[in-house]
Amino acid sequence: MKVIILAGGFGTRLSEYTDSIPKPMVPIGGKPILHHIMQFYAKFSHKDFYVALGYKGDVIKKYYNKIHTDWKINLVDTGENSMTGGRVKRMQEYIGNETFMLTYGDGLSNININDLLAFHKKHGKMVTISAVRPPARFGSLKLKESEVLSFKEKSQLSESWINGGFFVINPSFFKLIENDQTVLEKEPLERAVEMKELAAFRHEGFWQCMDHKMDKDLLDEMCKSGKEPWLK
Repeated sequence: MKVIILAGGFGTRLSEYTDSIPKPMVPIGGKPILHHIMQFYAKFSHKDFYVALGYKGDVIKKYYNKIHTDWKINLVDTGENSMTGGRVKRMQEYIGNETFMLTYGDGLSNININDLLAFHKKHGKMVTISAVRPPARFGSLKLKESEVLSFKEKSQLSESWINGGFFVINPSFFKLIENDQTVLEKEPLERAVEMKELAAFRHEGFWQCMDHKMDKDLLDEMCKSGKEPWLK
């Protein structure tokens, strides 16, 4: 199955790196996080990639022109200023009338792709979104006036779910995207909810995005210690 990876954003919250390279090329354990994402999908035998390029896309092109894998890597210019939905829409000519997978170029997980696909086929809806538990960035306190009732250092925010970024999507979804300025997470997915065509696959395991330097440092440390849950 074809895999679209969104790799065209500006990555402004990692500006110490992204002034010179696009966010998906920020290195984790010596390799771009984009490469780790591809390795993750390849583990499940999905090796047909469509990378949506934008900001500093030439950096990604130069990197993948120099390395050799058994993956099929299609690098597609989707406009420097396109929004996430617009980038997906521009991939329609490459996807055709096929169900496809979609993810962002800055997140890693040990979600079971085979289970995700089986879930999508079983419920029969247009879109499956992965739902994950967000890791807390700070310790949480439970207070009663000035008295501390509990203290949990960097606990997981277990009462909520967020978009984990690993999608399975039927081609009929393309019609919900208007143009380059459409944000995937707004009108198209909100419309899918209204149509009762969006289902959530709950994943309780490892998930980590790379929004800030502390996230990069955490992922780097996992690589250095040989603990890469997305590849285990």
